Amino acid sequence: MKKPTKSYTVQEAFQALCKYCVYQDRCHQEVEQKLINMNMIPEARAQIISDLIHHDFLNEERFAMNYVVGKFNQKGWGKIRIRQELKRRNISEYLLNKALNQIEDKAYLDKLNNLAEKKFKQLGKDNSWKSKAKLKNYLIYKGYESNLVFETINHLTKF
Repeated sequence: MKKPTKSYTVQEAFQALCKYCVYQDRCHQEVEQKLINMNMIPEARAQIISDLIHHDFLNEERFAMNYVVGKFNQKGWGKIRIRQELKRRNISEYLLNKALNQIEDKAYLDKLNNLAEKKFKQLGKDNSWKSKAKLKNYLIYKGYESNLVFETINHLTKF
């Protein structure tokens, strides 16, 4: 038997979404999905989202900026992967580019080199084709541009 879903007033839903947004920055898509899961009608969803924006609980620019910094610094993701994830969340191209431009070129290359060196050590500093392929696949998966990955691997395995 399916458990009956709780019904919410607009005020209760707004309060719940305030808590949801305070806990962690959210994008509009996440908030919209949460409201759909709460069985809110489209008019109520629009009103709640408008109120969340008005009271600065929901700010797509802040979300994009924090998302980029967090994924780059904490997970070591490259710009390609971050871009894909933000696009999946329907972040505008303008905000996407603005957020990605926060990453300084030197910091980006340093992060790529550090990830490559760490993985290369894990692979036993093996210069075989198989190890280079594993290293390449790892860095591409992390979201780094293939030209930078090949330059990094060639520099790293030259010694």
